[in-house]
Amino acid sequence: MNKVFPDADSTLFDLHDGITLLVSGFGLCGNPENLIAALARKGTKDLEIVSNNAGTTNDGLGVLLQSRQVRKMVSSYVGENKEFERQYLTGELEVELNPQGTLAERLRAGGAGIPAFFTPTGYGTVVAEGKQVQEFEGRMCVMERGIRGDFAFVKAWKGDRYGNLVYRKTARNFAPMVAAAGKITIAEVEELVEVGEIEPDQVHTPGIYVQRIFQGRDHRKPIEQRTTRPRPA
Repeated sequence: MNKVFPDADSTLFDLHDGITLLVSGFGLCGNPENLIAALARKGTKDLEIVSNNAGTTNDGLGVLLQSRQVRKMVSSYVGENKEFERQYLTGELEVELNPQGTLAERLRAGGAGIPAFFTPTGYGTVVAEGKQVQEFEGRMCVMERGIRGDFAFVKAWKGDRYGNLVYRKTARNFAPMVAAAGKITIAEVEELVEVGEIEPDQVHTPGIYVQRIFQGRDHRKPIEQRTTRPRPA
């Protein structure tokens, strides 16, 4: 039951080229920055990454795009990353855009062992091209497949040595689904506590979904766009 590792680098001992990697985050909130930095140092390449966003040019998953380690991105929101844009327009990066709710449900389904589901979202658009379509109660729906990953990276506010995790605010939007859908899930936490210190009712991801955990360092809180207004006179 000892899932605790000393740092991010030591958790990546068996990552290899060509894997499908699921990564938590809602914008830059909840990005596992220590794990992303460790993966950049390791140099693992030809990655297919599934994440709500592609980070910004220099933060989040933008770090791995800068180092050319990503082959394909499966995402919902990619508008803050100029390097992502450049690689996509030059044909260096394969991109699969998903409606945000659909991506969340694809991950949830993968973690629950559900191979596919139908949703009306995307019917009649390019999202539906090449996919099975069926009518339910008068509404046309598109079949979407569940997503599983070889590995999953998640960042939590707090975790214990068994891997039970607690997220804060919008970091919770995708992290629980990502954690459940990874075959091997690695959790980076801001605070690592002993078993029993987290109230059971407060656990967002049960430890059964987490194989490795470590306490991260130097957690930053980057902001995609800082909007301010002049102070009133």
